Order: sequence, then structure tokens, then C-alpha cells
Amino acid sequence: MTISPDDDFTAAEYALGTLDAIERATLAARRLREPELDEAIRGWEARLAPLAEAVPEIEPPRDLLPAIEARIRGTSPGALGAGTIVELERSIRRWRAMAIAASLFAGVLAIGFVARETSRRSAPREYVAILQKDAASPAFAVTVNLDKQELTVRPVAAQAPPGKSYELWIIDAKLGAPRSLGVIGDTPRGASLSAYDPAVVAGATYAVTVEPPGGSPTGQPSGAPVFVGKLIPVPP
Repeated sequence: MTISPDDDFTAAEYALGTLDAIERATLAARRLREPELDEAIRGWEARLAPLAEAVPEIEPPRDLLPAIEARIRGTSPGALGAGTIVELERSIRRWRAMAIAASLFAGVLAIGFVARETSRRSAPREYVAILQKDAASPAFAVTVNLDKQELTVRPVAAQAPPGKSYELWIIDAKLGAPRSLGVIGDTPRGASLSAYDPAVVAGATYAVTVEPPGGSPTGQPSGAPVFVGKLIPVPP
């Protein structure tokens, strides 16, 4: 069972500290016997507590309070009724609570944005993959720099069969067919990754096939990969 929208709003007022003493005491008693209400209050407290001290005091527009006070002064208590006065006072408190909540919400969004941007800046930008067959010795080492959009492949212990070449491929479902990253020689070789989405680069499989001299004549692997591997992030 979930609480009503009114109770959820009251829970927010409780967390903000805008309820009067009687209302606060009443809600405090209710939360002891209503777990859903207690959970709602705790949720609001958790969301609002980190920002509560940073929120400046917020006052209603200058023309709002005088207008309300004029209405109260211009009407006799008998005509207005005690219930109406209480409702007007509660409306002021609700306005203040909503204003504070809006400011806190804006603060949460700002903090979330900063955290997201910080996370982006701190995301791994260097990756390495060891291409090998089963548990055999490493055949090739692949390093990737996402900032420079560059890949480097280095032979480790692999030697191409006589009259054949090794060719490196990037494989990912989003790319469709495997894409060639070039023929691998006996020395380190670089390749540009500017044509690929960084997310695809980071999550793709890298494979090496045996091809005719100079690489595949069809633009597609001639056979099954002999060495495969996936990138892992390099700690900063």
C-alpha cells in the first residue's frame, strides 16, 4: 500500500520543518504506526538533508503577504470564520514549503549535473586488450586511447604462417559486419578510431584472422578468428 499524495506532501513539509507544532506532533505519532508514512518522511529527509543548509531563506513576493493580511483585516472574524483563517495560514506555509522544495529540487539537479560531468571526466580513457587463443600465450596487445581516438596493436608472440598475413578486426553488433583495422606486421601498428562511437570501441570484441598477403581481398574475414580479446580499462 502507498500513501496518498496529500500525505506525501505533508511528509515533505515535515522534512522541511514547515509544519506547526501540533501538526508535527500529530505526524510524528502517525509515523510510529504507519510504516509507509515513516518511509516517505525518511525518503524526503534523505533527499533534502544534503541541501537544507545551502538554501537561502525564501520569502513570498512582496505583494502576496500584504494582500492576504489585508483580506484578513478587512473581514470580521465572524464573517471570515476560524476555519478560513487557518486555511489561509496553511496556504502561506504550503507556498513557502513549495518554494523551498523547488529551490532544493533545482539544487539537486545542479548537483546531479556536476556529478554527471565529473563522472564523464573521470571515466576511463585508456584501454588495453590481450588477444590470444584460449589460454595460450598472448599473441597481440591492443591499446586504445579514446581521447585521441587511436588504437595501437603490438605483436607479442604471434608469427603469421608463411605466405599469410594477420589482420585485425573490430566486431560489435551495432556495426553489423566486422570492420577491418588493418593488416598487422612485425612492428607496432596504429589505426584511427574516429569513425566509431567511443562506447562501441570500449565494448567491442577485437579479433585477428589469417588472411592472404596484404589482407582480406573481400573486406570481410576469410575465416574464423584465431586470436580474440576485449578491452579492459587502464586505471589512471
